[in-house]
Amino acid sequence: MTLRLTNTLSRRCEPFAPLEPGKVSIYCCGVTVYDLCHLGHARSYIVWDVLRRYLLWSGYAVTFVQNFTDIDDKILKRAEEEGSSMAVVSERNIAAFEADMAALHILPPDRMPRATRSLAAIRELIGELEAKGAAYSADGDVYFAVRRQADYGKLSGRTLEEQQEGASGRTRQAEEARKQHPFDFALWKGAKPGEPSFPSPWGPGRPGWHIECSAMVREELGTTIDIHLGGADLIFPHHENEIAQSEAASGAPLARWWLHNGMVNVGGEKMSKSLGNFTTIRALLESGVSPMTLRFFVLQAHYRKPLDFTAEALAAAATGWKGLDGALGLGERHGVALGWGAAPTEPSEELTQARERFAAAMDDDLNTSAALAVLFELARPLRALAHRLERGEAEAAAAGEAAQLESRWRLLRELAGVLGLEAEAAAAAVDETAIQARIEERKAAKAARDFATADRIRAELAAEGIELFDRPGGVTDWVRS
Repeated sequence: MTLRLTNTLSRRCEPFAPLEPGKVSIYCCGVTVYDLCHLGHARSYIVWDVLRRYLLWSGYAVTFVQNFTDIDDKILKRAEEEGSSMAVVSERNIAAFEADMAALHILPPDRMPRATRSLAAIRELIGELEAKGAAYSADGDVYFAVRRQADYGKLSGRTLEEQQEGASGRTRQAEEARKQHPFDFALWKGAKPGEPSFPSPWGPGRPGWHIECSAMVREELGTTIDIHLGGADLIFPHHENEIAQSEAASGAPLARWWLHNGMVNVGGEKMSKSLGNFTTIRALLESGVSPMTLRFFVLQAHYRKPLDFTAEALAAAATGWKGLDGALGLGERHGVALGWGAAPTEPSEELTQARERFAAAMDDDLNTSAALAVLFELARPLRALAHRLERGEAEAAAAGEAAQLESRWRLLRELAGVLGLEAEAAAAAVDETAIQARIEERKAAKAARDFATADRIRAELAAEGIELFDRPGGVTDWVRS
């Protein structure tokens, strides 16, 4: 079966075929780094991590790029509230984001460009649009002229006429008065007094949100990419505007597939910071919810459907994950006693069919719910064996049965890995006391200005899969990467 994905652009589930055989280019819209990430972010990055893992498992070479928006009104506002700077707010939240993603077992992107490091590419793209008559400047601002793009609205299905009707009651402010059309959007914003700014041919200012992603896509992956990812809340205006400006400049499609995940709902409303109904990833994990429970909770629902967040649903996910975790951890806990570890046997017909059913589920627009059902089928006899061993039945499996169960366990672990799920016993198999002692040793070295020793300790821990994050106030956190 061929992988089929629902393309927001065509509104159909279509067979996937990359531009270049065997290679897939993906751009995922990243976070605006003004605060900690919430469960809505976790859902988005977990499901796209699974897409990436499945493509890799299927034999594709994948280039996965995800940006940081580190120039934004929200970041400026937070910096003003704190009496700090845009850079301080951004760096703190980038470090927090990376720690949260590592905790959720999300693969790091191949590249993570930032708007502040892509200013030359942004200015170049705006200049091209202006030269083509698709953009115009007004009092230090530069706007994209939506009427110059005949197919504007093709992603969201919104025509300019429909949008105009919906905007009939708006109050026109000074900025709106400078526009040629109410839905023209800013490519460059002239700096207001006291704001941080960057030089440009149009005067000091900063880029608009939409142009940042278009420039970073082109700079990192080229004119046309295979897949562009994001939450459904980005379809309009962000992704619509990305398409308009990128395609006005190049005359070629920006992305061939546009995939969007559904929102997380709380009490029937979308979880968001603006509504104040969000739960941060950090708060959930610190409350005792395990990272794998959170992944399992997200993957029970189809990625395009809304996900209802309730304490009861999370508790049910914890129970479901506990059963799967018991089977996944069997090898680490009892593999030696069972004589596992020899060359794997040829998979039985039953296991071959299980692998095929798993692939068929994932090929069906990433049906992770059906894929989890295959994992539970594989896990059932392994869980039964684990229970027998825990009751002290040392002769729980004859040699032939043990060999067959080892093949089953290895397949279960492989397929669970495609979903980013791993036994928490294995994930937790680190000596936390020893790690903390090394962190204290590093702190002492830094206090003594022995930075060579401090750097050596960080590097040694990194080699062991332990990543350190220095926080304000002398606090150092760590995650198992």
